[in-house]
Amino acid sequence: MAMNNIRSLRSFIIIKETVGEVGQRTFATGKAKKGGKGGAASDAPKASILSKEVKSTTVVGANILKDGTDPKILADSEYPDWLYHLLDKRPALSELRRKNIETLPYEDLKRFVKLDNRDRIKENNSIKAKH
Repeated sequence: MAMNNIRSLRSFIIIKETVGEVGQRTFATGKAKKGGKGGAASDAPKASILSKEVKSTTVVGANILKDGTDPKILADSEYPDWLYHLLDKRPALSELRRKNIETLPYEDLKRFVKLDNRDRIKENNSIKAKH
């Protein structure tokens, strides 16, 4: 009786090891199957069919409305002046601290107060987190 149990247990272990090796999950190889699930291969961007002329006169993909069209690119004089200052480098907090606060322009003073408040809040939060 004990021998039969040992034999059945051995066969069960062998089967389990075999199934474990065969049923083991592996990583994908990266090759897409045709007609596979998800259609990832068909979602890949295709070669652009828009002419260079259309690309140079419109902002392709900027339309957010169903019935709308892509906006046209205007001459630089048609855009407001503030638009060109959005990407200007603004001084960091360390630079603003080195300057005299009384002589700072209003915009830099506003930025200094904002960055200084943010820095103090972060410092207080880190102190509270330690306790």
